[in-house]
Amino acid sequence: METYIIGITGASGSAYALRISDALLESGAALRVVATDTGRRVLEYETGVSLERWAGERPNAVLEDNADLFSPLASGSRRFTGMVVAPCSMSTLGRLACGVTTDLLTRAADVMLKQRRPLLLVPRETPLTSIHLQNMLTLSQCGATILPAMPAFYHRPRTVDDLVSFVAGRALDCLGVENHLYQRWREEP
Repeated sequence: METYIIGITGASGSAYALRISDALLESGAALRVVATDTGRRVLEYETGVSLERWAGERPNAVLEDNADLFSPLASGSRRFTGMVVAPCSMSTLGRLACGVTTDLLTRAADVMLKQRRPLLLVPRETPLTSIHLQNMLTLSQCGATILPAMPAFYHRPRTVDDLVSFVAGRALDCLGVENHLYQRWREEP
């Protein structure tokens, strides 16, 4: 069974993490979810969903302790299919670009980079400073995929849910996971 790591930081955009996670679970994958304290609080504030309750209702989702550096996520000897950090705060992105891994989330992402496994970062920040852009370039050069939460409008979205599904679908596309979360360019609905 393919197993993905989902990282959730304190940036706005928690709905992306939930949509990507649910789609991965629907595809038959297992998840290991790790969130910063602020990520948990923002998720509950924005969506009304408790991460503990969400994971408890999904048998193939394991919620990790972000302070547990003895977790399998912290070791390159454990193989995970890929990792998505959504939303990815600029603070987390900056620490990753500098190789600073002080918690399980950043350590797991660092392991993905060093093992040359798929790491997808979904930053949700605007406007961007030159520091943010440089950090994204550094991580891209190290093998990460940077997928800013920038929904398109060619599919004529009608709801916020449509916009979230577009970004989540693009993230799954980057991981090579079949999905029908959004209408692709020139694709019939």
